[in-house]
Amino acid sequence: MNPYKQDVIKSWSELHRDSRELAWKLLHIAKDRKSPWKGIIAITRGGMIPAAIVSRELNIRLVDTFCISTYEGQDINTLKVLKDVMLDTDGEGYLVIDDLVDTGTTLATVRERLPKAQICTLYVKPAGKHLVDSCVYEYSQETWVRFPWDLELGYAEPMVSFSND
Repeated sequence: MNPYKQDVIKSWSELHRDSRELAWKLLHIAKDRKSPWKGIIAITRGGMIPAAIVSRELNIRLVDTFCISTYEGQDINTLKVLKDVMLDTDGEGYLVIDDLVDTGTTLATVRERLPKAQICTLYVKPAGKHLVDSCVYEYSQETWVRFPWDLELGYAEPMVSFSND
């Protein structure tokens, strides 16, 4: 049974705006800690586009990927680390960026591997919120967030349809 009761559809412009808002927050955190960020670690695949936008806005050139697979469509699958971070670090001074934390399964693995990293997501749900240091928006656990890279243009069925049957 599908546990999602609501859909939120994100456009490319919303994603860009939210990524820039995240960058703004991270800029102020860096100023408060009086140290620039050393680099960005993007969680694939969802974190790659937000990470690219944040890296541009904060002028960070060092970008690595942490390749983790947990979903198959809308179903949570077995977690697999496909590629670890290439940096020899505990995460101190690094940003880890993902699009969304849902159950927290992915970010729990990230936190274990990079305990001192600043973990950032555009969107957060309650079950994984405790793993995130910075985010832009919070959604209910029952909301499925649809990203522009997962969508096709096509006919949308009406909420209510009338038939002559």
